Amino acid sequence: MQKGNLLNISKFVAPEVIFGLGAMSQVGESAVRLGIKRAFLVSDEGVINAGWVERALIYLKEVGISSHVWFELTTNPKDFEVAKGAAQYLESGCDGIIAVGGGSPIDVAKAIAILATNGGQIKDYEGVNKIISPLPPMVIVTTTGGSGAEVSQFSMIVEKARQVKMAIISKSLIPDIAIVDPLILQTKSARLTAATGVDALSHAIEAYVSLAATPLTDIHALAAIRLITENLRESVACTTNLQAKASMAMASLQAGLAFSNAILGATHAMTHQVDGY
Repeated sequence: MQKGNLLNISKFVAPEVIFGLGAMSQVGESAVRLGIKRAFLVSDEGVINAGWVERALIYLKEVGISSHVWFELTTNPKDFEVAKGAAQYLESGCDGIIAVGGGSPIDVAKAIAILATNGGQIKDYEGVNKIISPLPPMVIVTTTGGSGAEVSQFSMIVEKARQVKMAIISKSLIPDIAIVDPLILQTKSARLTAATGVDALSHAIEAYVSLAATPLTDIHALAAIRLITENLRESVACTTNLQAKASMAMASLQAGLAFSNAILGATHAMTHQVDGY
């Protein structure tokens, strides 16, 4: 479509979003609203060591939800890790998925949800709209302020045999509820804060110049660019600057909404080749 043309038809998809300082406290109530009785909680060692999984488990226990924690994944998650996670989900008797983490745990949680209800291997779903059966309810608590995966319709998984980073794209992958709590960003290192902030900036820029951009994605992309340029340095410099953390959390969220609907470009296409290798 011609950029900025309000007369053309466009589509914009997004989950329910809970945003704000202390928003993580809503994870239990969110799970209850989705009918989850036993949650399969996906995370990684870094997030666990930072204490956020323990916090999530407290909130879940308060509303009577039991949990099974699984964190056997690595950065740029692999297909065999997803297969292990899906097997654990099916054995655990869980009826819903909660991810607490950055892009890797979120992508794995989505991929586990696919296999849990659709079967097969995760490579069967590479591409667009290959998912047939509905997925388990999903609540995502993002921890990085950069990936935007908590609101996206993507799951990026490396197929080890081909050394390819697969893009699985479906509206089904949009979580039911995304929780964005800027307080969580206080436990990130300066290096990770910088890296994830630049990732969010790349998301916003690539979405803005995308041929699939629409006026609605442009609003979010430009707002994200503005917030990042004004707050990333301050967020890197001080772990307790809550204004900067909140601004970066919002920027990541808006960049995620933009790229989920406008798609990314050459920069991420090149990194996917390197990641697969």
